[in-house]
Amino acid sequence: MSQPKRLRRCQLSVPGSSEKMMQKAASLDLDYVFLDLEDAVAPSAKREARGKIVGALNDLDWGRTTRCVRINDLTTEYAYEDIIEVVEGAGENIDVIMLTKCLGPDDITFCDKLLSMMEKKLKLNKRIGLETLIEEVEAMQKVDEIAAASDRLEALIFGMGDYSASQGVSINDIGGDTGYPGDIWHYQRQKLTIAARANRIDAVDGPFADFRSPDTYREECRRAMILGMVGKWAIHPSQIEIAQDVFSPKAEDVARARKMKAAYEDAWSQGLGSVQFEGRMIDIASIRIVDNTLQKADMIGGYS
Repeated sequence: MSQPKRLRRCQLSVPGSSEKMMQKAASLDLDYVFLDLEDAVAPSAKREARGKIVGALNDLDWGRTTRCVRINDLTTEYAYEDIIEVVEGAGENIDVIMLTKCLGPDDITFCDKLLSMMEKKLKLNKRIGLETLIEEVEAMQKVDEIAAASDRLEALIFGMGDYSASQGVSINDIGGDTGYPGDIWHYQRQKLTIAARANRIDAVDGPFADFRSPDTYREECRRAMILGMVGKWAIHPSQIEIAQDVFSPKAEDVARARKMKAAYEDAWSQGLGSVQFEGRMIDIASIRIVDNTLQKADMIGGYS
């Protein structure tokens, strides 16, 4: 059973221990929010935060926003109860569980099986999605196996903060400028995106800590988008509009894509495999590229 396609142009991180921040997040117009039980919540507050998250999922109006909960990693004492308490409490008001610090395909399989048992027990009418952070070198080495581990898996996310520590990369801010000549994360983003695309799931870029540097954040979004990632995290509401703009096709590009496809389909109906369009030769490979633009536009809506 394949999972539904969701918009992930921006994934907003919200501490699950803060009722005020969750209320604010529910009022925003964005694709995706994840209520955090991991790094944003102190160990002493994690159990209480589960109840706050359940309340937010059940009582707040999230509109079109996909609702996700980021759980603690499977080496901790919290992870399995994170899943059990949140899913039992929120049921069909939760869309996706986000796994942290995945180390291999077995971690995905464990979460998949636990969710399957709970869905049967609770008689849920929908299937809860699963996505995972790739933030350890062991996971990056096994990213192809992880991406193929379950048909419940919807996305891989590059978590460059913990990944930096895992690889020994020297940075001052998560996702910030390192002084490295070029994009220091090009290889990791590329490798993760290829694994995701090969398994027909989404690739998402992780956080950028300095929310007071919107131009640099926009550039990081652009780099991820060009490689085929579908979105980026936001750790502050000011980053939402930037990410959703960068990962949305421009109206003129959508209009051009529609014209190109129409021209090709007309040529195809005449038995031609290629046709000249705006002074260039296009063929089926050209159409596969513009189909990506059209699929994004159809998901977002609002394009003529």
